Amino acid sequence: MSVEHVGLLLQDTVQTTLWVSSPILVAAVVVGLVISILQAATQVNEQTLTFVPKIVIVLALFTVLFPWIMQNVIELSLRIFAEIAAVGGGPA
Repeated sequence: MSVEHVGLLLQDTVQTTLWVSSPILVAAVVVGLVISILQAATQVNEQTLTFVPKIVIVLALFTVLFPWIMQNVIELSLRIFAEIAAVGGGPA
């Protein structure tokens, strides 16, 4: 396995990680921003008002996206294990 090939596998791993985590992170940022704007407009400065909606949205989105997340992670894992098997040659 060449250095370039390992670099491509690492790149695929990072891309998959970002691709899988970005919807949940974007949703948390958007909810936090909306709640912060509402807090600034109403002058209500309660910390739990941002925490609870973020947790609810993140958990709901994770529940909905879990099959898609697992499909992407399993595909990446199978590709990596296939590459390892191709290089290793199996037990002696």
